[in-house]
Amino acid sequence: MQRHRVLTTPVPLLALAVIAAALLLVPVGFVVWVAISEGWSQLSTQVFRPRVGELLANTLGLLVLAAPLCVAVGVGAAWAVERTALPGRKIWAIALASPLAMPAFVGGYGWISAVPSLQGLGGGVLIAVGAYYPLVYLPALATLRRLDPALEESARSLGLSPLATFWRVVLPQLRVAILGGGLVVALHLLAEYGAFALLRFDTFTTAIVSQFQSSFAGPAANALGVVLAALCLVLLVGEASARGRLRYARIGRGAARPAVPYRLGRAAIPVTAALSGILILAVGIPGASLLRWALRPEGWQSIHLLPALTQTLLLSGGGALAATVVALPCAWLSVRHPSRLARGIEGAMYLASSLPTIIVALALVTVTLRVVPGLYQTPATVIAAYVIVFLPRALVSLRSGLAQVPPRLEEAAQTLGRTRFAATVEVTAPLMASSFGAALALVGLGCANELTATLLLAPSGTRTLATQFWSETSNADFVAGAPYAIMLIVLSVPSVALLLADARRRSDR
Repeated sequence: MQRHRVLTTPVPLLALAVIAAALLLVPVGFVVWVAISEGWSQLSTQVFRPRVGELLANTLGLLVLAAPLCVAVGVGAAWAVERTALPGRKIWAIALASPLAMPAFVGGYGWISAVPSLQGLGGGVLIAVGAYYPLVYLPALATLRRLDPALEESARSLGLSPLATFWRVVLPQLRVAILGGGLVVALHLLAEYGAFALLRFDTFTTAIVSQFQSSFAGPAANALGVVLAALCLVLLVGEASARGRLRYARIGRGAARPAVPYRLGRAAIPVTAALSGILILAVGIPGASLLRWALRPEGWQSIHLLPALTQTLLLSGGGALAATVVALPCAWLSVRHPSRLARGIEGAMYLASSLPTIIVALALVTVTLRVVPGLYQTPATVIAAYVIVFLPRALVSLRSGLAQVPPRLEEAAQTLGRTRFAATVEVTAPLMASSFGAALALVGLGCANELTATLLLAPSGTRTLATQFWSETSNADFVAGAPYAIMLIVLSVPSVALLLADARRRSDR
């Protein structure tokens, strides 16, 4: 059956998917090229230095502390919302996802302006956990909603306490969500620049940006990029090995009812206090600091506000449209013509997108200067970076929407005289309208918040909300930076709503 499907795959569709995957693998090829062209002797000279050891210690310390804390906070919050009789559960479910509307560098700005002495590893962990724990919370929440409550009820009937039931029955079934969410958090930690630069906490990404700005993609920046890419590879392999082939699936639909929530009793007060503390640290303190500066009218008098908003919408809109168009052939291939080749193409796209943004930017700088210098520092290069970094958002949305459209509808249209293309346009495309909208919104809002690639690749004079915010806050002008941060948060709200809706939709399947 698999061979038959591969043979009947439309050749143009397959060619488009292969070309897209090849273009997206440019950053991976850049890392390999640097490692080979530099040679071991020169590369080792750049890598085995005290400075690199310091960066490695900082980066690993951040991963070791922040990623497990994000997992603990995300899973604990999801369990409290979904499995306990927490007062106001629906409100808490939304509120605990709200930190996603505040980019990490905006949260860092809020904390620094509130506590100027905050810096170093401790500050980095605090801001990282507040910004990224929802990346574990949302998949854990969706998984908990899908679990058959009969398993937990059986454990309780055998005398296990709610806590013991969680550790022995629920937690093992969250393994895939925990590993996947933890991997996403770790990759974000490796890629984050703005928040840690504000804290004066050096990681590989902040050091690479500094090296790039001083020596323009010199050997030191390239060598650090190779080390950073190697760390990403270790994370990817480690997550795949830890996940293994073990799956937690059930036969049938299980109990067609929600789980009976545990009564918290006296524990309601400390649980509510803990969740409140999480939100205060994640959005309360930085948000209050942001509002304090935003209420000053002089900050809104900047002549760059409207141009920055306009250029943000143009670049992010272009990135969203391009990523959706590039992802469509792969999504179609994956759903309509599944095969090993389709899985390989999809895996290549995810591999390219897992690299930190700074590596993608360095790769595009090198390629454009050496191959197509006319594209260097043009909107096309910025949009290409957006596509590479955010394509999985479009791919997941499109694949999910296409999977819900029965192929028989297209076949019926073809029996009525429509060509395959006409059947796709007239039947399938309208049914995927919401998926197209979700893909455009999620990618577009990710592009609007992207800082590193825009700083390094945008044409001179380009002002987006993110880059203009960075320009103001890096000069410690918190009043002037506040309006840009407010606009970024407003643009991020629809993305959070879509993620919550997607988590709810996945839990209902």
